[in-house]
Amino acid sequence: MIPQRPFLKWAGAKTRLIPAIRPTVPAGVQRLIEPFAGSGAVALNLQFAHCILGDANRDLIDVYRELRRGGERFITRCAALFTARSNAPEVYYARRLEFNTTRDRRRKAALFVYLNRHGYNGLCRYNSRGGFNVPFGRYVAPYFPRAELRAFRALLTRCDLRCADFRRVLAEAGPGDFVYCDPPYAPATATANFTAYARAAFGPAEHAELVECCRAARDRGAIVVLSNHDTRDTRALYRDADERHRLLVSRHISCNGAKRTKVREVIAIYRPRDRAS
Repeated sequence: MIPQRPFLKWAGAKTRLIPAIRPTVPAGVQRLIEPFAGSGAVALNLQFAHCILGDANRDLIDVYRELRRGGERFITRCAALFTARSNAPEVYYARRLEFNTTRDRRRKAALFVYLNRHGYNGLCRYNSRGGFNVPFGRYVAPYFPRAELRAFRALLTRCDLRCADFRRVLAEAGPGDFVYCDPPYAPATATANFTAYARAAFGPAEHAELVECCRAARDRGAIVVLSNHDTRDTRALYRDADERHRLLVSRHISCNGAKRTKVREVIAIYRPRDRAS
């Protein structure tokens, strides 16, 4: 089965990891909880009866809220931004400035879709003042994801959305839930270790706390799956997982196709304990 693509381009989107995640879902599970929803590729492809999609990025959650609320009206509003004349750096940077200054959430959500498809490699990045700062992508003809927006809107009708950090979202997990965690990945190279990564908003302390929260969710009866780069540090973090699976995954962050190589990732699984034992 070919995975469905979400409407957002997203660095580290899990579309290519779906075949590895799908077998970890036990039969009969009805609810998915994602503390790091990102592009929503996992929820879109696993088709649970109910989902809780959480993310700390308010702009992202607002896009999902506007798509669910506005439906075709929101899609039409987004489509109006995708014209040949709008695929130019001067238009892009003017709209990026508008995105960073407007208080109109509907307009900002539509601009997010435009910036996502016209910006460099679909990155979502902010400066220290909280301003979106991804440069113009210079694509010949950015694709407008009308069909993907409609498919995702159908998914959103059975989702609860949370703009919250992973701690609050994971606290909702309980018996019978399937939790998938896709945190900001730990560095993959020897020169970019946890110390360097600590400058980001999600450093080694957050990775360790995430594991603690996952164990707590497991102890409440949820099955928890995490993915990350496969490194010495992550293997140590997940040393007490019930299962660890190592695999190679294609990465598409480079604009040069020849430089898009495979990287090693790990999937860690925490299974609920048998309460009768």
